[in-house]
Amino acid sequence: MTLRNGLSEELNRQGNEYFSRGHYTEAYACYAKALECDRQTGDQRALAATLGNLGNICAVSGRRESAQTHYQEVLELQKILGDEKGIGTTLGNLGNLRADAGEWSRARAYYLEALDLMTKTHDEAAKAVLFSDLGLVARETGHFDEAIDWYEQSLVLMRRLDNQGGVADAWRMIGRTFLVQRRYDDAIACCQTSQSVAERSRDELRAGGARYVLAQCYEETGRLEDAADLLRQVVNMDRKYQLPKLEENTRRLAALQARIAERDHLSSFPEART
Repeated sequence: MTLRNGLSEELNRQGNEYFSRGHYTEAYACYAKALECDRQTGDQRALAATLGNLGNICAVSGRRESAQTHYQEVLELQKILGDEKGIGTTLGNLGNLRADAGEWSRARAYYLEALDLMTKTHDEAAKAVLFSDLGLVARETGHFDEAIDWYEQSLVLMRRLDNQGGVADAWRMIGRTFLVQRRYDDAIACCQTSQSVAERSRDELRAGGARYVLAQCYEETGRLEDAADLLRQVVNMDRKYQLPKLEENTRRLAALQARIAERDHLSSFPEART
């Protein structure tokens, strides 16, 4: 039994490595083998960990129903084990699934239940992320002031935890909310702050995320060259890391460059005299 437990742990470790590099097929294969070991040993804690990983891999690869099934089994095991901290995490994951499906009321219900447990167990790191999740629900349902409030709570907690990546994320999400409201000056200021925090931490991906939103701010306010410059940096980063939005952002950049060329072409004609 000890040998198989060790094998499960190693398989999960390998799966996590594949997962972090975006190799989801290989990660899934590792987790599936680990699940066989856990079923045989009957180790409930190991089984809950493996099922959680399987739920995560299914969630990111669009298999929401499979993810839901895995998370529900995790939840039952965690209840048996009395793992309140783990239950809070799993409820958050279930909320994420519903948010991905655009089922905002169900997502919010899961998040609020998770928040109660995270507060009880003093899981501050998880709460900081959950505040942002609740902000997303509020923003997507048109409750912008509530969204800003949740994001600001996330920002405060991320700062307290010295989580610079989380700080950059919170500023970007506040900026995105202002952008939806066409509060462009506020949106630009928040995105520039997010970009600066990410750059100081040498976090290329988060800096790119801030530039992406900032580019949209500039495009909508007519600063087309500034938008194109930022979007060009985003595309270069997408290509470097082979990110899923490479083709979409490349097309967006080409369309933006075409707009600039058309504008410049039209402005080259002399004004008609009457």
